[in-house]
Amino acid sequence: MDTLPVETSAERRPVSRILPPNPRQAAIVVAGFTVLLYLIELIDRVLPANLEHGGIVPRSVSGLDGLAWAPLLHTTWGHLLANTLPVLVFGFLAMAGGLGQWTAVTLTIWVVSGVGVWLTGAGLTVGASGLAFGWLAFLLVRGIFTRSLPQLAVAVALFLFWGSMLLGVLPGNPGISWQGHLFGALAGVLAAWLVAVAGRRAARAAAPGAGGDLAG
Repeated sequence: MDTLPVETSAERRPVSRILPPNPRQAAIVVAGFTVLLYLIELIDRVLPANLEHGGIVPRSVSGLDGLAWAPLLHTTWGHLLANTLPVLVFGFLAMAGGLGQWTAVTLTIWVVSGVGVWLTGAGLTVGASGLAFGWLAFLLVRGIFTRSLPQLAVAVALFLFWGSMLLGVLPGNPGISWQGHLFGALAGVLAAWLVAVAGRRAARAAAPGAGGDLAG
């Protein structure tokens, strides 16, 4: 009979990071995504290509393909500039779980916010603000689901600095898609819950005895 060292619950608990495990990679990915947004806007202005017309058209079958493109498109340089800092900051911090987790979180926000806009939106919708709201909500609630004090501390700091941004989930300026903000934020909460559930399952799977008795 072989014996294995006994792991404590703290050792089995998933690491609750507040910064990406590979900061350089995270910075390159988020900066690259932001540069892509600017290149698309530049192409749209130089040609001009009217790319923003490829956004989400609510409750229109022909507008469904906008779900794939809307976060990449912006109506003006000012629109893009307003989204730039949130995309850089929230996108970088949301990569604390690694590139794979960030990709899954981002796709969840991308799809859920897009579907929400398609179902409830009031007009043609474009912009990366849905992603930004999703990443912010993810960062605000992940510490609650993971019971991580460091992540909760980051959430408090973000809320103190960016909390007023959450007012964007309420109806207001008719030229701003509050639906995109709202469903982006809801998608961020959903993604945080899914990440926490996956982390707990992984911890249970790695616990001693999870794979049965070891005999020698």
